[in-house]
Amino acid sequence: MLDDLFHVSSLPGLANTIQLSLAPAFLLNGIGIILGMLTGRLTRIVDRARMVEADFTPREHPLHVHQVRELRLLDRRMRIVNNAIFLATSSAVVLCTVVAMMFIARLAGFSFARTLAVLFATSLLLLIASLVMFLIEVRVAVHAIRIRDELLERS
Repeated sequence: MLDDLFHVSSLPGLANTIQLSLAPAFLLNGIGIILGMLTGRLTRIVDRARMVEADFTPREHPLHVHQVRELRLLDRRMRIVNNAIFLATSSAVVLCTVVAMMFIARLAGFSFARTLAVLFATSLLLLIASLVMFLIEVRVAVHAIRIRDELLERS
């Protein structure tokens, strides 16, 4: 009975192979949600940059220095979010490779579990790096929108 379960020549063995191969795929759903959120942030940053560029003033104008500073911050945020998107997408690609290799290895009878484990760990490390980049971008964004004390009218 156990022999049949671990061989893909049997229906239960095939079902088990599919289950083992697709289990990491649930992580792909989470990565997809993260990518959607990062893409949304990038869209908002680009929209804000376009708005500042549309109202850009000459060098002599009192707001010019503030606009240049904001555009530099927006440019930095765009680069950070773009890197986070790259890392999350790389994580998803590596994870898809793991899933495909698990399925193929099981069907063909190959055994490279250590390689798959390293690839899965690599996928997780890429995801962690993406989340760290997201955290950095949030910190930059919060720092950029600090409200000046004179506007708070503290008594």
